[in-house]
This record gives sequence, structure tokens and C-alpha cells, in this order.
Amino acid sequence: MNRAFSRKKDKTWMHTPEALSKHYIPYNAKFLGSTEVEQPKGTEVVRDAVRKLKFARHIKKSEGQKTPKVELQISIYGVKILDPKTKEVQHNCQLHRISFCADDKTDKRIFTFICKDSESNKHLCYVFDSEKCAEEITLTIGQAFDLAYRKFLESGGKDVETRKQIAGLQKRIQELETENMELKNKVQDLENQLRITQVNSSPAGSVTPKSPSTDIFDMVPFSPMSPQSSAPSRNGTEPPPVPSRSTEIKRDLFGAEPFDPFICGAGDFPPDIQSKLDEMQEGFKMGLTLEGTVFCLDPLDSRC
Repeated sequence: MNRAFSRKKDKTWMHTPEALSKHYIPYNAKFLGSTEVEQPKGTEVVRDAVRKLKFARHIKKSEGQKTPKVELQISIYGVKILDPKTKEVQHNCQLHRISFCADDKTDKRIFTFICKDSESNKHLCYVFDSEKCAEEITLTIGQAFDLAYRKFLESGGKDVETRKQIAGLQKRIQELETENMELKNKVQDLENQLRITQVNSSPAGSVTPKSPSTDIFDMVPFSPMSPQSSAPSRNGTEPPPVPSRSTEIKRDLFGAEPFDPFICGAGDFPPDIQSKLDEMQEGFKMGLTLEGTVFCLDPLDSRC
């Protein structure tokens, strides 16, 4: 049985899975700010960021500015940073974008995490001050990351490659249907031109109906322009009526409606979020380093 994560140091989770899956865990903290870092992981990386933001906080304090308070809402959908009074979301960090999370062992109040920004794709280090909950918050983010990855697999993350292939097949089917429609239009134009030529070449004033021309199999050519034609066939019987084709639904050359694999079930994803699935898969593959404990993905199957 494959495990989503292997933990070098066993940690006891702080909350039930339901609390993080169906709700969120709130924490209050002071927000020292965020700063860009060069690497998505590393103890020295976050140490430098903490030093930088602590120094900036001392300068602001000397100028009479207070460190703003925030509310953290942690769930399997991410870490939200909100204004505690207005509940306005200041930052929304998705878990698959968080690559490093730790609390400072030299300063028990400080904890931090590194998250890749969704717009600039830069790695930002967020630093907080919590008097009593720094370690607990760090562990809660780690637990949420674990649950989020498992939920990603259950909701179709394993089938990202399969969905890519389906999307490619769907695109090819659409191309073939377009080519088929163009060929039908060309055939129809040629038949129209042939009928006009036959009418113009008939003797003037002649009222004798001209027998339809036949092909090499001695059969009357099919004309989509006159499906209800009452002209008798060569053996004197009426030809069967040609069923009318609906103009509302495009059908392929076999008379079937175009196949759309993305509306065949509630669990399927439309192509427009395929890139999001890819991004989530890559983020979870990177794993989350938590307090020096590396969360790494085991091979899920032969495709990984």
C-alpha cells in the first residue's frame, strides 16, 4: 500500500481530518510581513527572511507603528490571512504552493512558511509572531498539506496524464469533424454545379424528362439537395425517402453526435482547468518541509 507521504519524524496531528476538510482552524497572530526569497526551501533561507523582517519591525516600532494583527484560517484549501475585524482576505496561500514551514527554535513566538506567488511565481516567505501557538500552527499546516494531497488523489489527481490524452483525442475528433464537414460542403457544391450543367445542356423546349445518369454500378447518384425526389428508379419503383438531417446537432460521418469526454461524468474535469491540475500535481510532488522533517511523495504508480 503506497503512502502519500513518508515522515522521518513521526508527528502527532493536532486536529481531526474533518475539522480541516469540512471547516478550518483559526489562529490569531501578528504579521511581520513577507519578503521574496531565492529558494523554495531551506533553514538558512527562512532565517535570513526572519532577520530581515524583524529588523524592519524594529524600525517601524521606533516610528510608532504597531505590528498588525491577523487571523489565520487553515484548511485543506489553503492558509488564508485575514483582517481579524473586517474578515477581509489579505493573502490566500494554496497548500500545493507552500514548500517550507517551520517555527523558530530560538524564538518560540516566530513561525514562517514559504509560498510560491500565484501571479509572479516568486517564492515569498511569510513571517508571523504568535505568543503560544507557533509550533501548533506549523503542525496544523503540515496536517492540512497531508490531507489536501490525499484529497487531490481521490478527486482525480492520479488521472492527470489520462485526462491529457483524452483532451488530445477530443481535439483530434473535433478536427476530423471539421474536415468531414468541409468535404461534405465540397461534394454538395460539385453536385449543384453538375445539376446546373445538366439543365443548361438539355434541348430547349423539351418536355420529356431526362432519365437520371447512373454511376459505374448502374445506380442513380445520391443528391442531398433533393432527398424527397419522387423520380422513379430504373426498375420503376419509388426510391426510399432519405431521412432528414437535423441542422441543430452536428453529427459525424457515422451519424453519431460528437463525443465529449468531459461531460460524461460528474468526476471529470473540463480542459480549462487542466493546467491547474498540472500545477497542483507539481506542487504536491515537491512536498512540504516541516520543521526539518521532509514530507516526500512515494511513487504512486509507474507514471511517476
